[in-house]
Amino acid sequence: MRLTQQTNYAVRALMYCAANPDKPSKVADIAATFTMSETHLFKIMKVLVDAGLMKTIRGRNGGITLPRPAEEITVGQVVRATEENFLLAECFDGGKPDCPLVNHCGFNSILHKALDAFLGVLDTCTIADLADNRNNIRHLLHMEPSETTAA
Repeated sequence: MRLTQQTNYAVRALMYCAANPDKPSKVADIAATFTMSETHLFKIMKVLVDAGLMKTIRGRNGGITLPRPAEEITVGQVVRATEENFLLAECFDGGKPDCPLVNHCGFNSILHKALDAFLGVLDTCTIADLADNRNNIRHLLHMEPSETTAA
């Protein structure tokens, strides 16, 4: 299984915001930091906002922030919100599969268990876990020192 670029960028944007808790982050800054298209990032932000994983603040001093502590946002939540499907095999989509074993297939059952295990592991990790060393992340992303960590 391979996660999409949308999920990759979403996790990076959330980590950026987790490392920048003192003020709203600018989409332009995040896009520049990770060398990604602002337009593409805006589309991803909409998905995250709709899922309740990101909050927008309008106005001159606006931007994006986490709607709740990073410790409460799991990687599993992000993956579920940003991935369009988890069809590991064509028989997962419920269409008209060619295989006569579709309803009694051991392979199908194993793949469902594997997907559940995969998402279960992602549910054990939070955005805070990924951004655990906030000072190091801020340094690597060329961000100004945080007011919270500078004090």
